Amino acid sequence: MPLQRRLPKRGFHNQFKIDYDIVSLDQLNSFDSGTEITTENLIQAGFVKKDHAVKILANGEISKAMVVTVDKISIGARNKIEAAGGKVIDKKE
Repeated sequence: MPLQRRLPKRGFHNQFKIDYDIVSLDQLNSFDSGTEITTENLIQAGFVKKDHAVKILANGEISKAMVVTVDKISIGARNKIEAAGGKVIDKKE
């Protein structure tokens, strides 16, 4: 049997990978108007897991003005939140 077949197969594991939990704009409508949405609020509401980062996607519509502070947000979601009178704050700032 050749050596490359005798050795165990090992895959690549990226140690710098960031796991994002996805939140849609329809889920953000469950919060009251004018509230500040953070990762902690989303964990308490049960939308995301504790150790994961949060990314908001533009699935659906938002009708309330709110302040959103998350790890990542899509351009479409940012535009829809700002069009509804809300504000998006990047966590890295």
